[in-house]
Amino acid sequence: MGRKVTVATCALNQWALDFEGNLQRILKSIEIAKNRGARYRLGPELEICGYGCWDHYYESDTILHSFQVLAALLESPVTQDIICDVGMPVMHRNVRYNCRVIFLNRKILLIRPKMALANEANYHELRWFTPWSRSRHTEEYFLPRMIRDLTEQETVPFGDAVLATWDTCIGSEICEELWTPHSPHIDMGLDGVEIVTNASSSHHVLRKADTRVDLVTVATTKNGGIYLLANQRGCDGDRVYYDGCAMIAMNGSIFAQGSQFSLDDVEVLTATLDLEDVRSYRAEISSRNLAASRVSPYPRVKVDFTLSCHEDLLAPVSEPIEWKYHSPEEEISLGPACWLWDFLRRSQQAGFLLPLSGGVDSAATACLVYSMCCQVCEAVRSGNQEVLADVRTIVNQSSYTPQDPRDLCGRILTTCYMASENSSQETCSRARELAQQIGSHHISLSIDPAVKAVVGIFSLMTGKSPLFAAHGGSSRETLALQNVQARIRMVLAYLFAQLSLWSRGIRGGLLVLGSANVDERLECTGTVTACCNLNLLGSSHPPTLASQVAGTTGLRVRAGEGPSCPDSRVSICAEFLLTPDAPGLLSLSLLGYLTKYDCSSADINPIGGISKTDLRAFVHFCTERFQLPALQSILSAPPTAELEPLADGQVSQTDEEDMGMTYAELSVYGKLRKVAKMGPYSMFCKLLGMWRHIWTPRQVADKVKQFFSKYSMNRHKMTTLTPAYHAENYSPDDNRFDLRPFLYNTGWPWQFRCIENQVLQFERAEPQSLDGVD
Repeated sequence: MGRKVTVATCALNQWALDFEGNLQRILKSIEIAKNRGARYRLGPELEICGYGCWDHYYESDTILHSFQVLAALLESPVTQDIICDVGMPVMHRNVRYNCRVIFLNRKILLIRPKMALANEANYHELRWFTPWSRSRHTEEYFLPRMIRDLTEQETVPFGDAVLATWDTCIGSEICEELWTPHSPHIDMGLDGVEIVTNASSSHHVLRKADTRVDLVTVATTKNGGIYLLANQRGCDGDRVYYDGCAMIAMNGSIFAQGSQFSLDDVEVLTATLDLEDVRSYRAEISSRNLAASRVSPYPRVKVDFTLSCHEDLLAPVSEPIEWKYHSPEEEISLGPACWLWDFLRRSQQAGFLLPLSGGVDSAATACLVYSMCCQVCEAVRSGNQEVLADVRTIVNQSSYTPQDPRDLCGRILTTCYMASENSSQETCSRARELAQQIGSHHISLSIDPAVKAVVGIFSLMTGKSPLFAAHGGSSRETLALQNVQARIRMVLAYLFAQLSLWSRGIRGGLLVLGSANVDERLECTGTVTACCNLNLLGSSHPPTLASQVAGTTGLRVRAGEGPSCPDSRVSICAEFLLTPDAPGLLSLSLLGYLTKYDCSSADINPIGGISKTDLRAFVHFCTERFQLPALQSILSAPPTAELEPLADGQVSQTDEEDMGMTYAELSVYGKLRKVAKMGPYSMFCKLLGMWRHIWTPRQVADKVKQFFSKYSMNRHKMTTLTPAYHAENYSPDDNRFDLRPFLYNTGWPWQFRCIENQVLQFERAEPQSLDGVD
């Protein structure tokens, strides 16, 4: 009896609708698998057409071209003598399914449709596909003529079945099915399936690699067996980055780990495993065997093929390994950088233009481009000819070989500091120093002439000249003058992106990078020192307040009170032990604290799904990893938009003062609105208990009203957000992750009246602990 089997899984950087490129990458992976002795090859979900086709799945062309690629695979000599498992959409009885097509030697063995569709957050599979709901049931699928002529098969099994070779039994799961409460691998394993495969398209989320690993190892711990997981890699053409992490596991241990971030378009994992290890492992689990004796059997497709060979008896088997995880800072350094690389090479542009302000967000974006350059140089040193060819195309030099990341960064990144009369010399210096250290081509310019020209047109037509509040103007004038500066920067960014290379005699244009941090939520694991300024409204209990903030954000306070500030604002400085479910700080954009169509409007935004806290940790990481000392002064500077006049040459404007609420308060509102799904009244009721020792019911009511008024007033801005890399499950991105209207009655009359009635009841009642600090 054969025992040892060599199996292969892979991570492929597929691209939506790139049928030619997708075909070549599939063939390359099969060839590598065969050369390593594998007899079964698994690929990622919908690998033939690419996962991110979205509404192109409605088009008959997408299914037609998928079958054409399948025909090319069936014809290729590369696919002979190995079971190939590929993903594509299939129409059966006028219903569209997300399927695995499994074939061997020009014969289709089984078409297995997906049974549980992902339909939350970034995924909308129910829009295009229907889940196969007939468990352990197959039907006849009539093949299209182009396939029938190749395979000489009129029909093939379509449905929920498993493959029975001469030496083992193989079953399929597809992505989401692994995540369901009762995954198919449970019943398949009980029915004697020894090898379970899972074709995924699972995108990168910070700190979530362990979730996939845990699901796979637990699946094989309880039931025994071999588990193969394939995954998409790279940017499929949208906001997410698929991070690979293909793996092979057996009996609760990992035997092969794929890289999570890589510039390689094709990565193949193989492992040689002994089927007898599965059988002996299962034999000792009496509860599993009892359940197996009662399970309903799966339809079996008989396959005249073996995964093992007699000459393999002396071949060494793979050994278990320990999974190696990246730190969150490393994930940020690698994931968005790989995403940027895919966007750059596939858009056929010559580089990036980044408005560099001297603040943390734009500095983090610059560091991501520099990290990308480091990865490109490393890939070229490792012999990646595809990366080398792409670099030469981008810089338009056929003999160029990147070796120094600073040199490469100087060729593909242009940074631009756009000063106004309200800008400080400190921010200008910080931007210039960072540009010098990463090697970017740096431009420093003044936007004042353009601002004066635009405001001058208004004054010429109306006879009125708006002034800042500091010069005697109204708040309306101040806001308009701030927005003009911000929007002029966007216009100039695009002008320089289109023509700056032309002015230097270099071919091509640049992609404009945004650096608007639209997700300030904390969701960390580890120990981080955090400081937040909290308006105590005269409270004398700062430690109590720190505890309340910690409690409402899911954090545990470890340290105590910091120094007091003279303006009745107390600085609470605490070391927080951050937990994975801590929602932390909400996005500034939740309140609309950004200018519509300012320089946050760009082609792509690599930091749009990363929290401010994670970005600061990432910048700290870059200071050491990339030896960029200029980042130290950037980290120590207070966040400011620098859109209002300076006071004695110093910045007079800060983000928190402009918002009218603190980051700590925003962290609470963010959790309750998005995660707990609370409206104004339920949020008010919740905060009464949370903040009973800090603020009166009236003060809580005022804060809730202020938040919802500002949120609803500015919600329309979410419709124009720049496409951003999504690294968290929360996003305020309109019509993708946050499906709420953008036109509200900003007075919330009914909801606010309910709050007011409740406050009046408290105020009429006898004073209790709720009406102030104990």
